[in-house]
Amino acid sequence: MRYVLYSLITILLFSTTTKAQEIWDLRRCVDYAIAHNISIKQSDIQAKISQVQYKENKLSQYPNANFTGDGAYNSGRNQDPTTYSLITQSYLSAGFQLQASANIFNWYSKQNSIMASRWEADAAKASVEKLKNDIVLSVANAYLQILLTKAQENVALLQLHLSEAQLSNTKKLVAAGSLPELNAAELEAQVATDTANYISAKGNVDQSILVLKSYMNVDAAIPFDVDSPPAELIPIESLADLQPEDVYNLAVINLPQQRVNEFNLKAAQKNASAAKAAIYPTLAAFGSLNSSYLDYNTALYQPIVIGYTPTPYSVNVGGTSYNVESPIITNGNKIGYARSDAFGTQLSDNFRQSVGLSLTVPIFSGWSLHGTWEQNKLTIRNLELQRDADNQTLKQNIYQAYNAALVALEKFNASKKTVDASQRTFDFSQKRYDVGMIGTFELITNQNNLFTAKLQYVQDQFDYVFKMKVLEFYKGQGLKL
Repeated sequence: MRYVLYSLITILLFSTTTKAQEIWDLRRCVDYAIAHNISIKQSDIQAKISQVQYKENKLSQYPNANFTGDGAYNSGRNQDPTTYSLITQSYLSAGFQLQASANIFNWYSKQNSIMASRWEADAAKASVEKLKNDIVLSVANAYLQILLTKAQENVALLQLHLSEAQLSNTKKLVAAGSLPELNAAELEAQVATDTANYISAKGNVDQSILVLKSYMNVDAAIPFDVDSPPAELIPIESLADLQPEDVYNLAVINLPQQRVNEFNLKAAQKNASAAKAAIYPTLAAFGSLNSSYLDYNTALYQPIVIGYTPTPYSVNVGGTSYNVESPIITNGNKIGYARSDAFGTQLSDNFRQSVGLSLTVPIFSGWSLHGTWEQNKLTIRNLELQRDADNQTLKQNIYQAYNAALVALEKFNASKKTVDASQRTFDFSQKRYDVGMIGTFELITNQNNLFTAKLQYVQDQFDYVFKMKVLEFYKGQGLKL
């Protein structure tokens, strides 16, 4: 597939498996989400429906043919299906007909309709790709959020271990009489606070994993964990290679939403052409082959004249007028039976053919044909405006993403300096505390400042990584991680 936006270059680390859970890397998470996400499955079904409709429209341009056959038992007064005369007799009948028709010329209405359905199918397919891209970006965001919460959990754990070590050392100094008991009490309170922070950080990790599971359509009860490469090893393109105007030019070509807009616009143009063609006459050809069969067995009797009955008619012979009388005939002795011809003979004798042309000229339809054409032209204009609006929004989003990445980079660099400064301050405080030059409160304050700085650092680091990934994503050439 030419424009696969969910392609990923993962960090090559060993995957481990435990008895409780498997370790998933981002590539596996994305592939699983694309294969199992319900919204993607529904969108894919709609795309397949559009493909079926396109195939149906494409085959409709060829001539159609239908064969019909019927058989019946008839009684009472009805029409002989072979001679079309009225008879009063019971009989079996059968008829066969083959009909075919084809459009000869319709001002390319059918061809334009076929092309419209083709572009609509392509638009539906591109919509699936867009949804996949959205899911990929959501999965990547959720994955990075897990890495962030895990980093915060590690910072909280280190903070807790540091506080516990300080408490243990302080208790020894208190027992030796070097420090007052207040110092130990203050550190016990700090250990309790750090424990609560660590528990909260662990809960954030679990919550982030649940969010990722929801995008992947994974059972929330299944044990699950992700590979955790260091943020420093995540590849990031240079901002110099992600200039907003260059990114926008690539996005217009590569992003599925822009292709959806183009396909929908082309489909609307073809629908308008088809609607215009429907205003003009249509020439078609038709033909049919027919035959029928009648099965009867009628007794024959000798006719006997038993009298005459007068009629309202008269004739003039030699100047003399005579009334016309009708003989009254009754059946005498049975002299035999009249039987129908053989099945094959009747099919051959009753074989009929027809072929012709039909011309359909729209004269008056309540302006419905012209109205449909006008509506299609307005639809084209609306789609053009929608395309321009989406492109404008895309450009604004790209410039905003670029600016956000710049700000995130500056914040990340600033937080790194803050961590370095807070670490030096804490180191000095620890040395002064060890010799009794400062109290526990000042030490704890500097320790908490360092803890806060580290948390802000990892948060700014992952925020910068994600904003850079969003900017890379707009290029439409894959999300690398």
